[in-house]
Amino acid sequence: MGREFIRLFDHWAKDYDQTVQGYDPEYKAVFLDYDMILRAIVDQVQGNVLEFGVGTGNLTAKIYAANHRIFGVEPSKEMRKQAKLKVPQVTIYDGDFLKYPKFDCQIDTIVSSYAFHHLTDTEKSQAILAYSRILPLGGRIIFADTAFATKKAREEAIRKAEKMQYFNLAEDLKTEYYPLLHELEQAFTQAGFKIEFKRLNDFVWLMAAEKVREVEVID
Repeated sequence: MGREFIRLFDHWAKDYDQTVQGYDPEYKAVFLDYDMILRAIVDQVQGNVLEFGVGTGNLTAKIYAANHRIFGVEPSKEMRKQAKLKVPQVTIYDGDFLKYPKFDCQIDTIVSSYAFHHLTDTEKSQAILAYSRILPLGGRIIFADTAFATKKAREEAIRKAEKMQYFNLAEDLKTEYYPLLHELEQAFTQAGFKIEFKRLNDFVWLMAAEKVREVEVID
């Protein structure tokens, strides 16, 4: 459920915003056009919003500024602290992609940025199926995250990082759960969604899914 990364994110919380703005050369390409990526998510949001992996609240702030009611879920205590400083008006809960509270209103859109890859492939499928239960027909899931079109593309990204001596990035690409697009498409389709992908930089894809049918969810 990504909770194995909490210690890392607690440690990263105070410097995270510098990283996403390109100050760390190893991750500059990953976060290239970061603000544009967040705006691409906001542009597709509708109604009440549930955000997973709030981090320091950068996407949260943009969605709140666009006059949407938003609930945040974030497992890292230190990240929650940073987000509350940035967006004190938004309630941010301790939780993750698979464990989160119930809300007192209909959720119309579920969003996340740079976080869904912390789930294993099985957990990703479980989460998407659970969101199918939450969302109404026409409801949306809008994620932006590192993913790869093919296994070869992922391997090439690792080789390129190693060649540039970006060993932290290479290790991340080897050990975290970065999905392939066809795997995501299968998981979303099985859960009743129609999904489209748009590449936003060399690493990040926008994943825009709309719930088009109900599916039976067996407890």
